[in-house]
Amino acid sequence: MKIKHYLCKQKENKRKSSNMEKSVFDTKKWNTKTDNPKLCVKVLADGRGSLYLLYNYGYSSTTGKTTRTKESLSLYLISNPRTPMERQQNKEILALAQKIKEEKGQQLLEDKEGYRLKQSGINLYDYFANFIKSAKVADTRLLESALRNFQTFMADEYPQFANRIEAKNLSKDMMQKFAYYIEDNHKGEGIRTYWQRFKRLINYAVEQKVIKKSPCIGIKVRVTNDILGKDILSKEEIQTLFATHYDKENPIIRRAFALTCFTGIRYCDVKRLTYGDVDFSNKLLTFRQSKVAHDSGVSGVTIPLNDVLLSIIGDKPTGAKDSDLIFALPSLEMCLKALKHWTKRAGIEKHITWHCGRHSFATNLLSGGANIKVVSDLLGHSSLKFTQKYVRALDEQKKAAINSLPSIDIDNI
Repeated sequence: MKIKHYLCKQKENKRKSSNMEKSVFDTKKWNTKTDNPKLCVKVLADGRGSLYLLYNYGYSSTTGKTTRTKESLSLYLISNPRTPMERQQNKEILALAQKIKEEKGQQLLEDKEGYRLKQSGINLYDYFANFIKSAKVADTRLLESALRNFQTFMADEYPQFANRIEAKNLSKDMMQKFAYYIEDNHKGEGIRTYWQRFKRLINYAVEQKVIKKSPCIGIKVRVTNDILGKDILSKEEIQTLFATHYDKENPIIRRAFALTCFTGIRYCDVKRLTYGDVDFSNKLLTFRQSKVAHDSGVSGVTIPLNDVLLSIIGDKPTGAKDSDLIFALPSLEMCLKALKHWTKRAGIEKHITWHCGRHSFATNLLSGGANIKVVSDLLGHSSLKFTQKYVRALDEQKKAAINSLPSIDIDNI
């Protein structure tokens, strides 16, 4: 209950003054992590309410008890304000006491953590990384992966925050786009896993008052139950798609998505391809995967190029540098909007994202009889277990095809 409520009750019955402090402050309900120190009141003999702070320093192994101390604020409330002036005075005193409480709480955190959590200028990338390093939890690697996903997304969608982002830069719209990014770049339970780990980082910052309110509240990720969690474009649908044109189409998006459909390269890697990655003489494309760039043993991928792929990439422009981008792609959001409009015009009733091109590449190769080890190498997988999902998907497609056959009356055969 509020302090003012108890002060009014005290005015009616002075016998309860000795129990006032216990009434105002219930130790069983005190969350010392989020409300330390606690603003309390003690009713004096003259009826005034004396405000003070109660600190909780936690359990002491030396004394075997929880250590608590009081600090008087020398601020007093009128127990039963009768005039507007008295009520205004109480309001101002309470506001001042609350301000002192917050400042003292901040100082307590500084003494404990070693830096000001509420100061502006905290780089959340570094803040999250430091938390992961100090946290003794079993899912450290998942937290690290969630943070890498966020940084990769920010570099693609918000390049101005590629290296540094503060709490004031976060928004719900940004978090919604990141949720879509996770859905497009992961599958099955992996979608939920990465989103939950990222929210854990955000929630930690909220608990420590680095972020006032979580921008992830109300945002959910969609986890599909099928094996791949993505729609697949068949060979015929790919031919139909690239035979379809529409007004104001983006030719760069068409060429880049074609390269993904015929090589399996992710959007984040297509966007970063440079002319230096292409060996035109030996018809080879060699690049390092952004998703696993931290692991040099599996990040490198080499793909042989046929004439069709070379025509998609195009010749190196005169005067172009090796560091120049092959595809000057817009943001992922813009590319997904273009894909949605493009597939609709082509009459393809599927939810196609950029990553569907990668899945389509693998599935179509395997359905054509390609060796799973070859497909795994082309996709840049570190293990065959990651490629096995496409084999299982093909098995499910075969079952669906058989089940789609018309039924007949066995007795008439």
